[in-house]
Amino acid sequence: MTTTHDAMNDVVNPQKLRSGLSRVWHAAGYSLAGLRAGWDETAFRQEALAAIVLVPAAFWLGRSWVEVALLAGSVLMLMAIELLNTAVEAAIDRIGLERHPLSKRAKDMGSAAVLLALLVCGGIWIAALVQRFSA
Repeated sequence: MTTTHDAMNDVVNPQKLRSGLSRVWHAAGYSLAGLRAGWDETAFRQEALAAIVLVPAAFWLGRSWVEVALLAGSVLMLMAIELLNTAVEAAIDRIGLERHPLSKRAKDMGSAAVLLALLVCGGIWIAALVQRFSA
């Protein structure tokens, strides 16, 4: 039995009606559109350009698959969190551009998430570099 809530979701989101390869194909398209939209953001663009250098460098710097995964994964995690922060900002701006304490709080928390991801990423890379060149 379909509830009213389920019926509303089907009408509002046609993606939910797709299955199999069609759903995967469309989801991939939405993801690529999100990456293109992220490219318009300066911070994401800077992180993506850094990733072009850092992800391959992770294979050189890491001494095991775990180290490579931590190095490359921390860079990709930072980029993902940056995209989520941008999504929060876009949603808040869509609601309204007037100043509101809850809007500020949401944007500040998104920014804090990026800062924490940046600190984790930087810490992992500094530790790996110190270990590699101090021994």
